[in-house]
Amino acid sequence: MSPQEVARTLEEAHQRIRSARTDYDGDLRTGIDLGTATCVITVVDAEGMPVWIDFDRTAAVRDGVVVDFAAAAAAVRKLKATAEAELGVELHNAATAFPPCIGEADSRACRFVLEGAGFDEVTLIDEVSAANKTLEVTDGVVIDVGGGSTGVGVFQSGELTALDDRPGGGHHLDLILAGSRGLTVAEAEELKRAGTDDHLAILRPGIERIGSSIRDLTRGAEHLELHLAGGALMLPGADTTISKYLGRSVRAYPHALLITPLGIARYAS
Repeated sequence: MSPQEVARTLEEAHQRIRSARTDYDGDLRTGIDLGTATCVITVVDAEGMPVWIDFDRTAAVRDGVVVDFAAAAAAVRKLKATAEAELGVELHNAATAFPPCIGEADSRACRFVLEGAGFDEVTLIDEVSAANKTLEVTDGVVIDVGGGSTGVGVFQSGELTALDDRPGGGHHLDLILAGSRGLTVAEAEELKRAGTDDHLAILRPGIERIGSSIRDLTRGAEHLELHLAGGALMLPGADTTISKYLGRSVRAYPHALLITPLGIARYAS
């Protein structure tokens, strides 16, 4: 898929935040993104196009690990009920994603959260593969920068040839901003989400730390373009900072925080 097509799809997804599309055909598929800062539900049609998106701010998941099962299940149950009321259908099956290296036991916990929230059948997928279900990168590096970690997948000739992650993500940028500005972490997160480049100089060391992880996880694939997914690096100028730091081509996308949630839904049965 071309970058222009991806951008159009992401703009359509943005328009579907708490605003349902009614002109869809076929069965609906559901994705749940159990993020560190936000839990997102995405419903797509048979063609994988967004129909409904909603979110709930929850701290029940940390770095891809469920730390409060009851709170996570309650957030998903609430999102599921709202989506069903808006769409006038029952949602039975869903997919969810986990950071590449959290381990089998913790990834199963994500499945149990969705089952506890009322989903009958749950598909599990790693976050980088989910992101690429939206981007459809054939030859390139897909980077999913979450709240607690940075997942990196190398795709060559359409195949995932390397997958790993490192600690460091949006939460760590929040800590830098909070310490510099004398804010709470929650206030720093809101300030970062404001979408201005006023804090780029303060956050540069944290962004370059993410860049260092990308460099370490893509040795031997330096010729491939980098594709940024996730909300942590939506700060204006972050992509340029990483590009200059690594000396590599970097592609950013509008509404990048919706890339992985949309891809998760596309993996649902």
